[in-house]
Amino acid sequence: MYLSKEEEAILEGEKGTVKEKMMRLLTRLGDIYGADKMIPVGSVQVSGVSYKSVGDPGMAFLEDMASKGAEVSVLTFLNPAGMDLEDWKEIGFPEDFAENQLRIMNAFKEMGIVVTSTCTPYLAGNLPRFREHIAWSESSAVSFANSVISARTNREGGPSALAAAILGKTPNYGLHLDENRKPDVLVDVSCDIRSDADFGALGWHIGKLVESDIPYFKGLPEWSTTDDLKSLGAAMAASGAVALYHAENLTPEAHLQDVSDLEKITVDEEDIKDTYAALNTGDEPDIVIFGCPHASLRDIKKVADQVKGKSLKKPMWVCTSRMMKEAADRMGYTDIIEEAGGRIVADTCMVVSPIESMGYGITGCSSGKAAQYLPGFCKQSVVFDSVDSLIEEVL
Repeated sequence: MYLSKEEEAILEGEKGTVKEKMMRLLTRLGDIYGADKMIPVGSVQVSGVSYKSVGDPGMAFLEDMASKGAEVSVLTFLNPAGMDLEDWKEIGFPEDFAENQLRIMNAFKEMGIVVTSTCTPYLAGNLPRFREHIAWSESSAVSFANSVISARTNREGGPSALAAAILGKTPNYGLHLDENRKPDVLVDVSCDIRSDADFGALGWHIGKLVESDIPYFKGLPEWSTTDDLKSLGAAMAASGAVALYHAENLTPEAHLQDVSDLEKITVDEEDIKDTYAALNTGDEPDIVIFGCPHASLRDIKKVADQVKGKSLKKPMWVCTSRMMKEAADRMGYTDIIEEAGGRIVADTCMVVSPIESMGYGITGCSSGKAAQYLPGFCKQSVVFDSVDSLIEEVL
């Protein structure tokens, strides 16, 4: 792999040990995947934030990096933490967990990373431009950036994303290259997609089938919103490893693709019905949680409209970024949801928070991604359904 004189100097330790280690990591990654050079990135999103995910070893690594003067050189946002960073005590997050989580956040902050704690950085102030090279790590954010925005990123691991943030560079391989962004399979959606959960179910089904291939969708509803596409991509990234998809008339690069000779998968009503059956492993939820990926303001408003003037029989969370929560506060949506007995929970989500140690065993969700991860990561049974249906179930 070609390195500039500046990059060679960093690799030889002339810019300090931290940058040397980070450049060594990226050059080895580039060698493995056949990169020809390093390319600058416009922004980074770092995963490995929740104490639940990284534990004591991860916390020690991050504090060590911060103590050695590691500092990011480009706009860098964080993936969700394991708790609401402001209201954790009131919500009921364990105190020992909170203490360690706050240490992790302080280490990131010392490195100059914006402690946004969201899987939807594009809704919180980090919106890449069309075809901009970035280095993001959370699977749903990677899918959204590549597919809906048509920025360019591979799915970075926590360490490689941190290295890219410190150096402002990433190896030029994978989805940064035009030739690797072409679709592998045509997905003909021949059934009605009616709800938010249907997009999650469709994504979960296709992710299982195509694994890491790039699907091209025909037949998605013309009214599909960016929130719907967010849910679709998140589910495919969770059940498979899809980092890019194209959707006819909906995503920016779709019209550039030749799909005439692609293998075809047809999705019908029975496929969606079977997916719902596979994802539903519980009967009655102990708690209903929305916002995986993090809820947009439109998502929050939908929940507020559903529960306005009503009273919930069971706990309900809407997980979102701090920025979206503040907007919801100003619009009065937070008050409406709290008066009904629910909460808007910022900075975290159901998957990376310790809900299994907070008294919950069955979680209701409308997210295909959450339904995939909750049983393994959180020891939860799942009630998978639309937002409307789940709210009706706990009223």
